[in-house]
Amino acid sequence: MERNRTMMQFFEWHVAPDGSHWSQLKEMAQVLSKVWINTLWIPPVTKGQSSQDTGYGVYDLYDLGEFDQKGTVRTKYGTKDELIDAIYECHKYDIQVYVDLVLNHKAAADETEVFKVVEVNPQNRKEVISEPFDIEGWTKFTFPGRGSQYSSFKWNFEHFNCTDYDNKTGKMGIYRILGDNKNWNENVSDEFGNYDYLMFANIDYNHPSVIEEVIKAGKWIIDTLQCDGFRLDAIKHIKNDFLRDFVTEMLRHRGKEFYFVGEFWDSDVRESQEFLDSIDYRIDLFDVALHYKLHSASKAGRHFNLATIFDKTLVQSHPHDAVTFVDNHDSQPNEALESWIEDWFKQIAYAIILLRRDGYPVVFYGDYFGIAGDNPIPGKKVAIDPLLNARYHYAYGDQDDYFDHPNTIGWVRLGTTTIERSGCAVIICNSDGGNKKMFVGTERAGEVWVDITRNRNDQISIDDKGFAMFPVNGGSVSVWALPEE
Repeated sequence: MERNRTMMQFFEWHVAPDGSHWSQLKEMAQVLSKVWINTLWIPPVTKGQSSQDTGYGVYDLYDLGEFDQKGTVRTKYGTKDELIDAIYECHKYDIQVYVDLVLNHKAAADETEVFKVVEVNPQNRKEVISEPFDIEGWTKFTFPGRGSQYSSFKWNFEHFNCTDYDNKTGKMGIYRILGDNKNWNENVSDEFGNYDYLMFANIDYNHPSVIEEVIKAGKWIIDTLQCDGFRLDAIKHIKNDFLRDFVTEMLRHRGKEFYFVGEFWDSDVRESQEFLDSIDYRIDLFDVALHYKLHSASKAGRHFNLATIFDKTLVQSHPHDAVTFVDNHDSQPNEALESWIEDWFKQIAYAIILLRRDGYPVVFYGDYFGIAGDNPIPGKKVAIDPLLNARYHYAYGDQDDYFDHPNTIGWVRLGTTTIERSGCAVIICNSDGGNKKMFVGTERAGEVWVDITRNRNDQISIDDKGFAMFPVNGGSVSVWALPEE
């Protein structure tokens, strides 16, 4: 039987912008494999607006830290060669690497050009609020540092359908570009009427040359890096037909094992569910709804009904398509979607994603190693490591839930004969502490179990009917299993 897989998001917003990140990844590959991390999601690898850019202000898909462009050869994270070396090292330790790919927009154009637009209402992008007029927009990408190496394609306003800045007047707005076959891409989120436009110069996936070029770039990145999957940024803003073509072409190019997860950020699970139900290609989605449930639970304390923690989440409705996470770079303090989970609840939240049968869990770099910057937050490696250990060694087999109390919930993983000593009982409390009688199997009679988290020092004996009363401290989690040999 295959062991459980666990992903780590290997960055947070404030990793040092000194170009050392890829070298750090190479150095840490072996260490990560020893705590049973077997896949990594790494930040955007393509050249951004500057050496400080986190990669989401993407400039050139063919510059992985190789060309002197935007005032730098390296990206925030390092050079192309350092990145290739780091991925090679990860593969040596059987760690797969997923590259964060930003396909929605382009930033930091090389030149301006004049073209016709209409301004639209930011709250309803279908409502035009001006007559057609000329603006001077930053939409010309000539890549002077790279020239035509790897691709001779040069971008201009015809390849975009919107931008947000008029260089002539210095005014910001949402300026929809006019021209033949120019309009919003359909099959995107209908928030704000049509949420095709997010930021910078918005790529027009109604344009055949654009589709061809971006698919070519995707294949080039796969071949160059030998990566194992893509995390696709901002997919609710990207035309669904293009996503299908892109995923299909990458799988055809690399093979069906190549992995895709999409960021579809919406606290209401229904849009994600509708997206998954409507597509005929394979892509997982982050369970944003579960993140917000965990956030609410951490804020409300004993007033949150833990028995409802999975209600209206993706992992409940689409268990094989959900990538579960506690926090990430967008939800960390002072970022765009700040919804940071309270410290007391962090270990509980990680137990909820790591020790369940369903979902593909992600450990956030900022939670594990800590967050840097002006307001540093220490990492919780000591709290998370026992759960990673439990996931790898114990959390297997059928799952029985005991979600019968608002403040104390539990579940049992019954284990499997193919993974020796597997099986565990998890119990969580958000009030003053409690216990729960749970069945772990008659074949377990007489076994003595301990708390893998070491939050409690008791030893629990399984009775002759396969039951035991499993205790938990207040505001805490305990993971009961056979002690390690």
